[in-house]
Parts: sequence; structure tokens; C-alpha cells
Amino acid sequence: MRSLTQSTFVFRSEHEADTDKLGTLLSTYLQPGTVLTLDGDLGAGKTRFSQGFARAMGISEHVNSPTFTIIKEYEGAGLPFYHMDMYRISQEEADELGLEDYFYGAGVTLIEWSSLIEDLLPPDRLRITITQEADQTRVFHLTPYGSPYLGWCEQMKENGYLHDGTDN
Repeated sequence: MRSLTQSTFVFRSEHEADTDKLGTLLSTYLQPGTVLTLDGDLGAGKTRFSQGFARAMGISEHVNSPTFTIIKEYEGAGLPFYHMDMYRISQEEADELGLEDYFYGAGVTLIEWSSLIEDLLPPDRLRITITQEADQTRVFHLTPYGSPYLGWCEQMKENGYLHDGTDN
């Protein structure tokens, strides 16, 4: 049984280069079947993070939000990248897309607006929620579900990139 309390790690981004750095850090851990979920208000930086993350995966194509296409597929340097946006789709419609093929497939899946399909998400994933502060700083809250993702976050914390909210 899963713990009812999840550890959450924090990454602060004061510039787009910081956001790209988080994408680069995460890209070093990727393996087939990696699932990252991404939530935040409109304008929080979800697509900007997705672009930096894709570049870190070796994708040279322009990556934009798949709001109307729902799913875009890219070929990364080592793994395929599946970029999804659930903003305009109901959970029932999403259930008919065969998302499990992506979640448990050979690539890396990043889902914007994932909270809209919460019941369809795999149990093991890295949840990323972005909040924005008044000074335009973005705060990335990383909540790992499953031991691989917890290990990633703990290692990034040990290396000084993340903190757990109790650190200053």
C-alpha cells in the first residue's frame, strides 16, 4: 500500500535557463516507460519546460503545445518523446486514446494538464506542478510516485539541485 503522504521536492527557476537546467537534469535519468506529468495555471511555463526538456533529449524539432492534436511524437537521441496535452479533452475521451501504449511503451511521456485524467495515469510517475511567484520566478514541485522517481529526486537533492521545502 502506498504512503498517504508523498515527498515533494522543490526547484526554483528565476530564468528560462534555470527551467532548461531542470529538463537537462531530469533527462539524465530517462528510461523506456518514463512518465512525467505537468500541471500549473495557464502561463505557468508548462510548454516552456517541455521545450527545454525535449532539447535535453536531443530533439531538434520545434516543440509546441499539442493542445489541438492531443499527442505529438518526436524521435529523441536515445528514446522517443511523447508530448501530450489534456486541456481540451475529457477523461472519457482520453480513455479511448490507448494511453497505456505510451505509458508502458519504449519512450518518455510528458503530459500537460495531467490532473484532468488523474484516474488514467500510471501509479509510477513523476508529478511536476509549476507555480509562479509575483517576481516571475517559477517554482517546480516534484512529487515522485514509485521508487525510480523517488531515487531521481533524492539524488538531485543530494547534488544540491532540489530541496524538500524544509531547507532554505
